[in-house]
Amino acid sequence: MMSNIYKSTVVRLRIVRIGLVALLSVWVSGCATGPSGPQYLSKQEAFGTVYSERPKSILVVPAVNQSTAADAGNYYSATIAKPLTEQGYYVLPITITDQILNQAGISDGAQLLSVPAKRLGELFGADAVLYVTINLWDTNYFVLGGNVTVKLEYRMVSTTTNENLWRYKDQVVVDTSGSGNNGLLGAIIETAINTSTQDYLPVAHQVNSRSIYTMPYGLYHPQHGQDGIVRVVNPGNLVTVDVE
Repeated sequence: MMSNIYKSTVVRLRIVRIGLVALLSVWVSGCATGPSGPQYLSKQEAFGTVYSERPKSILVVPAVNQSTAADAGNYYSATIAKPLTEQGYYVLPITITDQILNQAGISDGAQLLSVPAKRLGELFGADAVLYVTINLWDTNYFVLGGNVTVKLEYRMVSTTTNENLWRYKDQVVVDTSGSGNNGLLGAIIETAINTSTQDYLPVAHQVNSRSIYTMPYGLYHPQHGQDGIVRVVNPGNLVTVDVE
């Protein structure tokens, strides 16, 4: 009797183990795939120069703000260092950089567009300069809803060659519509409150993190030089020509 119970238990455990193995296999496969696929480019295909030049340190300069939001540049600069550091790069302290530039009369990134990145590299000792243009930072209201749209365009330039190493653009749209649980008037009021009180820092962090993730890993990342085949670059978000 005990022998039959033991055999039955063993069989059940084997079935459970097989099921767990199958489940884990599917889960790991899904995690490894992530936001990639044949429609995406690999990092090596899109940004091969980063692998050959191997920049270690990045100077982040003030944004060129073409949006109607006066504080957009501040939200950007407050959230860009973390994803760059996590990607394996040393980021020159942004606050100190801004102070030095302010002392020289430079407070807007547009003032630096005519300055060669090589010159900035000589002054700050960075391997690359990261420029960004804020194209949109808009709050939109509809009859029954609203959203906040943030659209950024990035350009990392070598201070050795003055060549573009990485260029990318992306946007995030955050829905601020009301739930409608309190009727039409309630939805309109809720939308207005949600939109006007939206915390922009998480929005800026989201678009920065999503874009920086396409950048090849830097020297200080454990997978440096090993991510060239990773397909996470949306070809529709590549910037291949300068926008006048």
